[in-house]
Amino acid sequence: MERKKEWETMPNEVLLAEYHKTYDKELKKVIVLRYVYLVKNIALKLRGVYLSFAQVDDMINEGVILLMNAIDKFDPEQNVKFETFVSKRLRGMIIDLARRQDWMPRSVRKRMREIDEVSSILFSELGRQPTDKEIADRIGLTETKYQEELAKTALCNVLSLDMLLEERDGEVPTKRPPQTDPEAQPEEHFEKKEMYEVLNSAVSELRENEQLVLSLYYQKSLQMKEIAQVMGVSEPRVSQIHSNAIRKLRICMEKYLCD
Repeated sequence: MERKKEWETMPNEVLLAEYHKTYDKELKKVIVLRYVYLVKNIALKLRGVYLSFAQVDDMINEGVILLMNAIDKFDPEQNVKFETFVSKRLRGMIIDLARRQDWMPRSVRKRMREIDEVSSILFSELGRQPTDKEIADRIGLTETKYQEELAKTALCNVLSLDMLLEERDGEVPTKRPPQTDPEAQPEEHFEKKEMYEVLNSAVSELRENEQLVLSLYYQKSLQMKEIAQVMGVSEPRVSQIHSNAIRKLRICMEKYLCD
């Protein structure tokens, strides 16, 4: 009982370090409870990806199992936050499931490719990001119909960007000697630094409302309904803005990674 009271006052990092010294099962339960919110947040944010083949509760259960395994595999000496370590694996699990299920309808894939191609062509012609109306006109759709089609590709764009960044990270070997100095692996350090500088630059070029939606969704962890209330627009409109922003970032990162 005294041990549990002592654990309650300890920071997460200290608990993880202590667990890797003792592998105490009771301590592991305490750590799981500390981090189960991560599992729920990621499962809820990506629920649109897997709802056609799995329930939210099922995904949370799978995530908790992954969390328990991640606690054992985590190396506190690697100078990586546990939140980052386990979040990447949780998202990767959902991405792998989506790949195996081939959840994306062919019609949506086709439309997403068409929007991407037209956007790239217009960007080259105009020297800037094209407006929705310019893209819609080139495709031969009304702006309203284009917005409807764009909303259908929302999850595809989010998952495609996640897959792109996950695959990029996967190119770097994960088994390395323990290092406490992030500069000790200079090639990887600068490669990641450059990639995120490109991503940050791409974000800065987005429209103001697109930057706001991304900030509220990813940094403040607000749901689409809550963002709609903050911005004074409809929830479908927030989804469209979000999809458009992610599509632009994905195209930018694809170009960077392919160069």
